[in-house]
Amino acid sequence: MYKAPVSVLVVIYTADLQVLLLERADHPGYWQSVTGSQNQGEVLRQTAIREVFEETGLDAESYALSDWQMQNQYEIYQEWRWRYAPEVTHNTEHVFGLCLPELKPVTVAPKEHLRYRWLPWQQAADIVFSESNAEAIRMLPTLLTKSKSS
Repeated sequence: MYKAPVSVLVVIYTADLQVLLLERADHPGYWQSVTGSQNQGEVLRQTAIREVFEETGLDAESYALSDWQMQNQYEIYQEWRWRYAPEVTHNTEHVFGLCLPELKPVTVAPKEHLRYRWLPWQQAADIVFSESNAEAIRMLPTLLTKSKSS
């Protein structure tokens, strides 16, 4: 069964703007936030909750999970196209944020990730391989300022 070309990107962060990154097992040196494809029958929030749990062991429903109402469309890397139907070349990614009260240890899914690290938001934005991931991380200070003023 092919993956749906609809996914979530979940930036996990703390109030002091530390960001959780995961290193891809299939591409060592590629760091990213939690990502994953939507399963049939799921709403995007369910996808985000499931992916956070699968990739980190964290229960996203226990923390502040927010849909940032942003989507990115990008061309799927050639090396990962086999996962999608032959005519599919692009994916639509929906961005979520998960704010934790403090740094938490996580349990990475060994088939997906090698290790994790917490980094200040600027460093995290600089080392993720995906431009849409970097852009989402760079939005954190603005989003936090807006949420504090509302």
